[in-house]
Amino acid sequence: MQRLSFLVYYSWLVALAGVGLVAVSCQSGSDSSTTTQKTPATNGEKLVQQYCSTCHLPVWPDALNKETWSKRVLPAMAPKLGLEVWQKTHYYQAPNATISLDDWTNLVAYYEKLAPEKPKKATPPVPLVSDWSIFKLVKPAEIRAEIATTTMVAIDSASQQIYSSNETSAGLYQWNSSLKSSLVRTLPSPAVQASFSTDKTGSHHAVLTCLGTMRAVDRPMGEILDVTLGKATTTSPTSLANQLPRPIQSTPGDFNHDGLTDWLVCGFGHNSGGLYQLKQRPDHQFDKVVIREVPGATQIITGDFNQDGWLDFMALFAHADEGIWLFTNDRKGGFSEQNILKFPPVYGSTSFQLIDFNRDGQLDILYTCGDNSDYSRIFKPFHGVYLFTNQGNNQYKQTYFYPINGCTKAIAADYDNDGDLDMATIAFFADLKNNPAETFIYFEQQKTAQFLPHAVPVSKYGRWICMDVNDWDHDGDLDIVLGNYSQGFLNEVGFKPNWNGYLPLIVLENTRTP
Repeated sequence: MQRLSFLVYYSWLVALAGVGLVAVSCQSGSDSSTTTQKTPATNGEKLVQQYCSTCHLPVWPDALNKETWSKRVLPAMAPKLGLEVWQKTHYYQAPNATISLDDWTNLVAYYEKLAPEKPKKATPPVPLVSDWSIFKLVKPAEIRAEIATTTMVAIDSASQQIYSSNETSAGLYQWNSSLKSSLVRTLPSPAVQASFSTDKTGSHHAVLTCLGTMRAVDRPMGEILDVTLGKATTTSPTSLANQLPRPIQSTPGDFNHDGLTDWLVCGFGHNSGGLYQLKQRPDHQFDKVVIREVPGATQIITGDFNQDGWLDFMALFAHADEGIWLFTNDRKGGFSEQNILKFPPVYGSTSFQLIDFNRDGQLDILYTCGDNSDYSRIFKPFHGVYLFTNQGNNQYKQTYFYPINGCTKAIAADYDNDGDLDMATIAFFADLKNNPAETFIYFEQQKTAQFLPHAVPVSKYGRWICMDVNDWDHDGDLDIVLGNYSQGFLNEVGFKPNWNGYLPLIVLENTRTP
């Protein structure tokens, strides 16, 4: 499987399907400041620019170690350029190849010569402090009948309920204030995201994004379902769209000023996928319109970014040509696009958030990368949480980075009620053997862009793949719920899971009162 960039945001599921190094489409845009350091100019570097940089940011040899390049990434890259590969070491020219065998041989030699023997390691600017900080643990009773395979956690603050879904039963579960669960209904496939609303009649709804399949295959089995809560066991859900390529997020909005709610859908896919708009017709059926037909659409955030009264959106793509794009409403039923940030294809982008960190009235970008289920399953020094500060005119400057192996998601909020923004992060592909503390970190902001990282000791209770933040207990502060996907996707050879596999979720209840 590829990419565990998991929506929303994964969510996490963002990440289970990327192709990895080789791009499948070309987009223009300015380079991000997060690219790895370039090696000296050589013929190999010119070949990288010629064959790789036309479709995505180049990946320089020092990004990965020799073994990963020679045994994993380069053999996976060659067929994308039309070469034939035998036993991952021998390459042969093919009629449809877009690179000559001589050029490919030189390219391989370039990476093998200049790549380091061992993967690079990052040194955190501030060491982790192991404590509970402002949180206390609340956990449900273990469910010994099945292994936890949670794919979604969502706090519905209006009803003071938590909802979850899982891969094992593909069910939608409701958790009350005592963390006792009940099955709301069985779904056609695991849900990975929920949007809650109340209609004009007072009925409470959840629009669920159902993945279709966890496997990184091109099977359009995903579906967007509108479930009426409270009546869900007797009332059939309404399907807004089906046969979608592994959708991981759906976002509502009236994009054409007709008074009807449309939806934007991220179809992550594998070799296929796309960003889609579901336009609602007067008869309340939906037409699917393709906005950008490439795999890797991960997350969408809407807003009127040019302040013209029409709804725009930003989107994160995490597949080969990774980056954040601004889609501006053209007021004619479509969007114009502009690349805002771009990242190398080994980053494994997982989430982003628009939030004003420095209180200057402009939205900054909080970004995470750490999907490590591709061809280069090694710890990477550039994985972690980043802050890009808005410089105006859609320009952003990196002002903070904290390395976290396999970082999956970050949510910024004022958790301690002191007037500034803190952060909470999860890392599904953390160093589970040597540094499990990085699976969940609470970053307490002390000065502008200066954080004290708290390693809240919850790694033994599960392996966190999804996270949501809201006022669960209605006491005026923000609580955190973590979802446990306890099996599979282990990159560390010989490591045996040592966390609880029978807790679908836990809650970190905030003890800091307003």
